[in-house]
Amino acid sequence: MSSARELARNLLQIKAIKINVQNLFTWASGIESPIYCDNRLALSYPDIRNKIKSSLIELSEQYGEYDYIAGVATAGIPWGAMVADELDKPFVYIRSAPKSHGRQNRIEGNLEQGKSVLVIEDLISTGGSSIDAVEAIRSNGNKVIGVLAIFSYNLKKAIDNFNKAKCDFSTISNYDILIEEATKENYITQDEFDLIKNWKLDPGNWNK
Repeated sequence: MSSARELARNLLQIKAIKINVQNLFTWASGIESPIYCDNRLALSYPDIRNKIKSSLIELSEQYGEYDYIAGVATAGIPWGAMVADELDKPFVYIRSAPKSHGRQNRIEGNLEQGKSVLVIEDLISTGGSSIDAVEAIRSNGNKVIGVLAIFSYNLKKAIDNFNKAKCDFSTISNYDILIEEATKENYITQDEFDLIKNWKLDPGNWNK
């Protein structure tokens, strides 16, 4: 079984994935989704946590040599720190906004200018928070070689946003694989699968 499908099953097993086609989940962006993914729960399961860490490391190999790993606050911090520790790389994390007191840092840690950075996020919906972190790193005088995440909703808006930002991204698993595995394992019915499979094509109007 591929790591993408194994992860989808693992997230379903620990109830990190919630699926409800009747009462949709509302994101901070206002988008309504039949699926909610909370990868933070995986931190409490060492076996799954280690599989995710190994998969992120495997994905990172496509980028060759780079200098730093950066986690996106807050959910990307533990995953980024674990990968950085395993690879013996310097680690920093990127706040969503500058700290309101003290040094008012946006980037926490010692990120030397001119160095290359791999960004790690927990999930990608529209890509907004990830790209915001990428731009913060670039503004510091660094090159971002790519963004890695555990899960993507496969929204066209995310792809467009990353293309516009001229930034590559990869994820371990995604929406399409998740709903396929959810159907195979009887978390949702075939009728529910048929109903939600095209949600990602137009999430703003799907429920209408």
